[in-house]
Amino acid sequence: MEAHEQRTLRNSRVRRWIGRLWREWTVESLRPIAPPFAKPEPKKWNDARVTAAWIGHATVFIDFFGIKILTDPVLFPRIGIRLPGFTIGPKRLTAPALEFHELPKIDIVLLSHAHFDHFDLRTLSRFNKDTRVITAPRTRDLLRWTRLREITELRWNERKSIETSTGEIKIVAFPVNHWGARRQRDTYRGYNGYFLERHDRRILFAGDTAFTNSFAELRKRGHIDLAIMSIGAYNPWIRSHCTPEQAIDMANAAGAQFIMPVHHQTFRLSFEPFREPIERFTTALQDTPERIALREIGETFLLPP
Repeated sequence: MEAHEQRTLRNSRVRRWIGRLWREWTVESLRPIAPPFAKPEPKKWNDARVTAAWIGHATVFIDFFGIKILTDPVLFPRIGIRLPGFTIGPKRLTAPALEFHELPKIDIVLLSHAHFDHFDLRTLSRFNKDTRVITAPRTRDLLRWTRLREITELRWNERKSIETSTGEIKIVAFPVNHWGARRQRDTYRGYNGYFLERHDRRILFAGDTAFTNSFAELRKRGHIDLAIMSIGAYNPWIRSHCTPEQAIDMANAAGAQFIMPVHHQTFRLSFEPFREPIERFTTALQDTPERIALREIGETFLLPP
C-alpha cells in the first residue's frame, strides 16, 4: 500500500508541475527571447582541427576535421505541437547562436530521440536531400514529410561509416537511460547516444539520459576527447535527466578529457532555477576547470592538437 501511495503522490505532483508549465507556456507569448551569449564564426574555423559551438539546448555544431555535423537541431522560437500558423509548447528563453541560414552546409545530422525539444520537424524540414541523418530506431517515419532521404536508424552498438567529400567518419550508437515516445502511445521509439570517431579523435554525444553505468563501456573504444552531456531538466524529471554531477560522473566513467554541458538555459522544461545547472556543473569541476569546454550558448570550443 505504501508503494501505491508513493506512486499516487508522485503522479499527482507531476500533474501539478505539468499544469504549471502549461500555464507558463501559454501566457509567455509576449516575453522577449534573450540573445545568445556569443555568436560563433564557423567561416573562420580551420577544417584541419576539431571545433564545436553550442547553438542552444542540445544543438551543437561540430566541424570534425572538415565534416560538418549538427546534433538535435532545434532553431525555431517554440517547440511542441505544430498547428496551422503557430506552435503549442515552450518558447525559447535564449535565441539560437546561429540561424539556419548562417550555418555552413551540414553533412550529417544526429538525432538522439523523437522528443519535441530534440527532433524539431520545422528545423529538419530546412535541410535538403543530400544531408545524411543518423537517428534512433523507429523514428524514420517522422521524417517522411521532409526532404531528407539519406536516413539511417542505428540500434545500440550498431555502427555506421559515412564517406564524405572530406573523408570518412565512424558513428556508433550506444545505450542511454531515457525514453523515446514522441506522444502518449508511441512508446516503441528508440533513443540513442552517439560515439564519433575520425583521425583517432573521438567525441561522445549523450543526447538525453538519466544516470546509467553504461558509459563505462565506452572506454573500450579508446580515449574520448570531448563528451557533450545534458545537464538540465532534472527537477522533477530525475528519472529521465541526470543532474550536473551525474553528467560529470558518466563522462568520467567514459574517460572523457573535456566536457561540454548542454540542455540548459534554452527552454523552461523543469523547475530548477535558470542558472543552477551550469553553476552546479562548474562547482563540481572547480578543481579541474580546464576540462569545461564551454559554459554559455554561442561559445566555441577548439580541441587542442
